Amino acid sequence: QVQLVESGGGLVQYGGSLRLACIISGDTFTGHMVGWFRQAPGKEREFVTAIPWGSLLPYYADSVNDRFTVSKDDAKNTVYLQMNSLRPEDTAVYYCNLEYWRNGIIYTTWGQGTQVTVSS
Repeated sequence: QVQLVESGGGLVQYGGSLRLACIISGDTFTGHMVGWFRQAPGKEREFVTAIPWGSLLPYYADSVNDRFTVSKDDAKNTVYLQMNSLRPEDTAVYYCNLEYWRNGIIYTTWGQGTQVTVSS
């Protein structure tokens, strides 16, 4: 099994910044894609950003482009989400997501989520 544990959420004022971290642990795997999603109260979970494993070219949702930056530290098995210029509409539970291969089968796994609240 592969586990994801997020951290770094909290309460921040409009225009502030937070950095989320997602630590990947468990069985050996071949990564395919890693990223972040978020879910606001009463809304469906939505894509925020993703980066193909072994690539330096991430994808971003239009709503966070130029404000959020995803990065990966392979030595620490950790994925980060730097969030700047935060807005109240960024308030949500943020989830780390990993797609990985094992024995020819692709799996997806999620972290438990971390709450981000932006006050106006």
